[in-house]
Amino acid sequence: MQFGMQKAIVDDLRSEQLVNLAIEFQIQRINSSVPNVEDNPFFVADLGQVTRQHRRWKLNLPNVQPFYAVKCNSDPLLLRALAELGTGFDCASVEEMRSVLALGVDPSRIIFANPCKPAAALESAREAGIVTTVFYKIDELETIHCYMPHAQLLLRIYANDASALISFGDKFGAPAGMTRALLKRARELSLDVVGVSFHVGTGANDLNSFRKAIKEARVVFDQAESLGFTMRIVDVGGGFQDKNFGEIASTIRDSLADNFPSTTRFIAEPGRFYTRSAYTLVCRVISRRRQVGEVCKDQLDMLYQNDGLYGNFMNCLMEKEIFHPILIPDESSLGDREVGPHRYTIWGPTCDGCDYVVRDATLHCEAKVRDWLVYKNMGAYTNATATRFNGFSSDILTLYVDSELSGQV
Repeated sequence: MQFGMQKAIVDDLRSEQLVNLAIEFQIQRINSSVPNVEDNPFFVADLGQVTRQHRRWKLNLPNVQPFYAVKCNSDPLLLRALAELGTGFDCASVEEMRSVLALGVDPSRIIFANPCKPAAALESAREAGIVTTVFYKIDELETIHCYMPHAQLLLRIYANDASALISFGDKFGAPAGMTRALLKRARELSLDVVGVSFHVGTGANDLNSFRKAIKEARVVFDQAESLGFTMRIVDVGGGFQDKNFGEIASTIRDSLADNFPSTTRFIAEPGRFYTRSAYTLVCRVISRRRQVGEVCKDQLDMLYQNDGLYGNFMNCLMEKEIFHPILIPDESSLGDREVGPHRYTIWGPTCDGCDYVVRDATLHCEAKVRDWLVYKNMGAYTNATATRFNGFSSDILTLYVDSELSGQV
């Protein structure tokens, strides 16, 4: 146990060192006006952290195969790294399926997990050789019957963690009173239902929501088997967070063991668990507003950076995330600034008054235009949700390091 903790500390230090070296490298390139190097926000991704998260998953949920949720972060190099680690992939659209298949991933490692699919998407999945998908509506069964009749189907049941960052219960999943009717209709259409899926919500917190969902999955298994289906898969969904992963994994292990035989195939759809801690975002201060005069003396000074809510900070709105920037002063003004803690409101670059990043951030000293702000844990639902509002590009440079490989930057 002690050795494991010590190794984790060493791994974190090495990762931080490599990420900081990459940040320093890119800042120097920008400040030196290297040709074709633009003064834009940039990511640094440590693929070694992704590897460690995979090891952590296999240690805590050895009997649950991860199918990475591509919607969380579709960075091609990340997807390739996950493919090499042996994960499956949860795809929600034709484009996501194409991205994964282009890496040479076998279609059997892909689940088309979007609960609401147009006919054309089902056709694309069928033609690509993808066979596993989900349903929870009568109308969806009719569409699947027409366009993907040989699919292996998972019935997505209602599950909800009201304390999750984003709960899914209002939109997705068949309530208990509907499952038998859905299964009977699938039987009438000669469709192949092979399992049950659920998703308690993005950023789950409530252990009981997993216990309840797994028990209800057992009930649906029994219903399906009574109708002649051969049930063999349980998909426990996603929503896994770093902070409580051990507790949730233990709950899932125990609940699955209590309700299903060991011959059952267990899968999951983690996203942020793999990527959130692997990416760091670096932004630049492009403007500053100092509060002067008696009227404004109690208001915070303001910083404006070159990325915001409509770019890589959508989680500020969607998940009410509070960001904690780290200041890197620009070399040209290192000695010409006030020392000691300074508080700021930080805004994004667009012309929208809602485009704020942090309402109240404390930096270690005064911040100035051309300084840099570093944001850790930016690998989940950041660039994946970025827009082109106000004409700002959603394309962003990513530098890669691998703290699992010695000497790799």
